Amino acid sequence: MSDATIDPTAPTVGVGPHPLPWPEDDRLDPDLLRDGDRRNVVDRYRYWRLEAIVEDLDTTRSRLHVAIQNWEHDFNIGSMVRTANAFNVAAVHIVGRRRWNRRGAMVTDRYLHVHHHEDEASLLGYLAERGIAAVGVDNLEGSVALEDNALPADCCLIFGSEGPGLTDAMVAGCERLVAITQKGSTRSMNAGAAAAIAMYHWSLQHADPRPALPDR
Repeated sequence: MSDATIDPTAPTVGVGPHPLPWPEDDRLDPDLLRDGDRRNVVDRYRYWRLEAIVEDLDTTRSRLHVAIQNWEHDFNIGSMVRTANAFNVAAVHIVGRRRWNRRGAMVTDRYLHVHHHEDEASLLGYLAERGIAAVGVDNLEGSVALEDNALPADCCLIFGSEGPGLTDAMVAGCERLVAITQKGSTRSMNAGAAAAIAMYHWSLQHADPRPALPDR
């Protein structure tokens, strides 16, 4: 891109090089201190090494897990992962194809613990071993209204691919099914939007008393 095509009024993301002398802190990345930090991170983590950020996030992760069935390389998966990062979930589980559409994640998956499971049985076994309730999110027969449901604190919200939704095998393994009440004409809403609503609903019921990460 030439300088002529850059909008001089556009906001600058992040911060530039850190002035000398640099702080003495093992969490800081010398390259970022020298060149500036343009990543999409809260101000608390400016100039921090990726590994240091993950280690710090691990001290405040929620008990919520999120699982996504990846059968169609759904572009919504990246959006779901980005939302999972916003809620600092315990882990994200990709079920099915190992490769998934990362574009919408905006590299936020690097700050999460992402696990791959070949099939439904693998995920459900993982959850059962750890006492984590499997809760399917889909507007299927037998689903109860999400807004009227008390979700378990140790819970994995499971989402299907856009369109087909949850597989029969996944539905059979879920402790319960919840659905977001809709009042419009379409049968279902965007999978990424549904995931955001469900994660927010869990967070309202199991709010962390600790303050949110400070930022501007």
